[in-house]
Amino acid sequence: MNIQRRLILAVNPGSTSTKFALFEEADRIFEKSLSHSFEDMAAFKQITDQLDFRKDLILKELEERNTDFSAISAIVGRGGLVRPIESGVYEVNHTMISDLKKGLLGQHASNLGGLIANALALVIPNARAYIVDPVVVDELQPVARISGHPEIQRISIFHALNQKAVARIYAASEGKHYEDMNLIVAHMGGGISVGAHRKGRVVDVNNALNGDGPFSPERSGGLPAGQLADLCFSGKYTRDEIKSMITGKGGMVAYLGTNSFLDVCRKADEGDREAILIRDAASYQTAKEIGSAATVLEGNIDAIILTGGMAYQRDHVDRIRKMVGFIAKIVIYPGEDELKSLAFNGLLALDGKIMIMDY
Repeated sequence: MNIQRRLILAVNPGSTSTKFALFEEADRIFEKSLSHSFEDMAAFKQITDQLDFRKDLILKELEERNTDFSAISAIVGRGGLVRPIESGVYEVNHTMISDLKKGLLGQHASNLGGLIANALALVIPNARAYIVDPVVVDELQPVARISGHPEIQRISIFHALNQKAVARIYAASEGKHYEDMNLIVAHMGGGISVGAHRKGRVVDVNNALNGDGPFSPERSGGLPAGQLADLCFSGKYTRDEIKSMITGKGGMVAYLGTNSFLDVCRKADEGDREAILIRDAASYQTAKEIGSAATVLEGNIDAIILTGGMAYQRDHVDRIRKMVGFIAKIVIYPGEDELKSLAFNGLLALDGKIMIMDY
């Protein structure tokens, strides 16, 4: 008997690109990345105004490839800046659409993920629209929220999609369930987040966006608070300039003028002393954050997973391994494949292996 295999469309909108891929069950059929020029984007007053423009580009590509629209069972968009939610697959509903359009926690290209998925589902007959593990996934235990002053509460913003995906992939490779394991996952990319995963929940993680944890190619990480306060009131910088120092123009960009860790490592290999220092400091701070996460899990750790683009650099991984290898086994999943992660979760939801959550 010929059983029709389900198609899953994964959509990942970025600030200057729209990436999407079509999967047949777990197999990728094709992937496309459409670049958008500054002129293209300048025509729209705000990010959500780009919805029809991006949706129509995806539909055009699917039509040109003679896609069987009736076989598309799920459209899974990258999760945007919705209200803090627990990890999982969420079906797009009216409340989510409203929050994404308003920019509840800010305007970001990822807000288009759920909106595009919903818009496509309206014209593709059998498809349901979902988002998966947005960056605002919040499973922090209460003690992890305490900052040291009641005016400031620690919040959860991290690379939830990739962290959760590689954790589940690793657990499956060990013949175990993610929910039965204790893991430390370090995502090392444009930002660095280190999560303590206890039995399927990220009970503690550094805020990888707004100035916490290790510095990264373009983010400052945690800065000494007193010196930062002095800088804020020095009169030298505006509020926006300070914010950009923390996210966008901090880290390796500030020290060396590049956001490419590959370039930093190349300069270090050529003997550039400042590049050597910054390269080694990146490894040092990441390992230090992993050590901190180990205390959260009380040393009961099945594995430490290193992922993200920086995990491709073997010397960087080896420096981290030297510092934290005594804690637990080190596992490497270099890079990140957000489209695959979206489709992977969509397939789990279709198979009933992950409950579809209400937003």
